[in-house]
Amino acid sequence: MLAAVAVRQDAEDPLSGLELREVEEPKAPEGWALVRVKAAALNHHDVWTLRGVGHPADRLPMILGCDAAGLDEDGNEVVVHPVIGDPAAGGGDETLDPGRALLSERHHGAFAPLLAVPRRNLVPKPAGLSFEEAACLPVAWLTAYRMLFTRAGLRPGDTVLVQGAGGGVATAAIALARAAGARVYATSRSEAKRRAALEIGAHAALETGARLPEKADIVVETVGEATWSHSLKALKAGGTLVVAGATSGANPPADLNRVFYLQQRVIGSTGGTREEFVRLLRFLENTGVRPRIDRVLPLTAIHDGFRAMITGGLNGKVVVRP
Repeated sequence: MLAAVAVRQDAEDPLSGLELREVEEPKAPEGWALVRVKAAALNHHDVWTLRGVGHPADRLPMILGCDAAGLDEDGNEVVVHPVIGDPAAGGGDETLDPGRALLSERHHGAFAPLLAVPRRNLVPKPAGLSFEEAACLPVAWLTAYRMLFTRAGLRPGDTVLVQGAGGGVATAAIALARAAGARVYATSRSEAKRRAALEIGAHAALETGARLPEKADIVVETVGEATWSHSLKALKAGGTLVVAGATSGANPPADLNRVFYLQQRVIGSTGGTREEFVRLLRFLENTGVRPRIDRVLPLTAIHDGFRAMITGGLNGKVVVRP
């Protein structure tokens, strides 16, 4: 079968290490299942793998792709929960399992016609979601859901600041928070991304670092050093800053005096559990919120999709049909 495979890593030219090649079809060991992939979405996680960030070279070659929707062996429509881990090892939460891995980190991913995953990772796809829409959800949207609802405890009427509008998690956070009854502010250096943030539900979109009309109950942070100081200053006393990424740098000044004096909470968040994924799908089914898709491509055009994502020339997710 034809698959998109990471064969080498290059920090400066990541796509040079991504090859379309014929590979053997996977076999499902006991407790696992095969999924015929109907749609798979691109994520920056795939690019980090190709750059050599957080992915040891000795795990290559590796079929990339964290997000998948398709048919199980019985023809049921499913979405794949991307966190492969043992809930028991994480005290009931597989994201806390020390041995957890995202799909494509230790096990081959979704950029191929067939995918093998643990059977517990299969989640029924709601009929109201297309395969392409469902494939956008497992990484970015599940991460945003856990950040807002599980970690930060979002309530209707809260004020939410989402830094770095345009990113996958940030885009999902804007749409989810608005649908949950929050007042949503978004920031970006890009005028086009600010316009897009308004289109998907932000009440206002400001330039990065701009003063908000009011302090935020919750700040969604995935940018890191470039926005950290602004995130803390924009957060009200007793508010929650939830962080799930640091694309601009991981070591900003902590500003601990502000944190303790204003009793602000700084909370980390990673991925999401299967139960949270089921809740996310139900939330979308009930509210009508849908991910925005920029383009749908054949697997053979996956390099074009990644180029557009790397250059920032997207307004939504890129989906491929293996």
